[in-house]
Amino acid sequence: MTCTLEYINNWLKANLTQERYEHSLGTAECAQKLAEKFGIDTNKAYFTGLIHDCAKCLPINETDKIIKEFLKLGEEELCSPKTHHAPVGAFIAQREFGIDDEEILSAIRWHTIGKIGMTDFEKIIFLADKLETRTRPCEICEPIWEALDNGLDSALFLCYKNTIKSLVDRDLRICTTTIDIYNSLLK
Repeated sequence: MTCTLEYINNWLKANLTQERYEHSLGTAECAQKLAEKFGIDTNKAYFTGLIHDCAKCLPINETDKIIKEFLKLGEEELCSPKTHHAPVGAFIAQREFGIDDEEILSAIRWHTIGKIGMTDFEKIIFLADKLETRTRPCEICEPIWEALDNGLDSALFLCYKNTIKSLVDRDLRICTTTIDIYNSLLK
């Protein structure tokens, strides 16, 4: 990493809304808590949770420009503009902050859609994004926290189940990756 934590924190404050910054702090705290529970590097989890949404508030035209010029995204990653901030965030973390840790970059990239075969670190960042308590409703989080007693995959399964139900209820497209991950977690 070529930037100081102070620089990154100031960059986030300048480039995120106050609510998104609060969400990022909540995700960092939650990631640290989950990392401790599952024996993962807590400092790395906190840091990744803090920066996971660094591209969330970029203007759409800037996000699209980065995707077109620098990233090779598959159709699945392009199916919903709401998830574009994840791969763009990994790009910004690398380009703007000088992060070269592949585990951090991958966790940022996949924190929205996910992928089959996620590492425990990637699962923790994915779940922390959904479970943080600063901006997420407790009634949605509580069953997932309970599922964590049976492991990361149980909590992931419940997240994907809820996501699919929500997308169906709103008549929104479900990317096949989401269905594939759900099916891979189904036991």
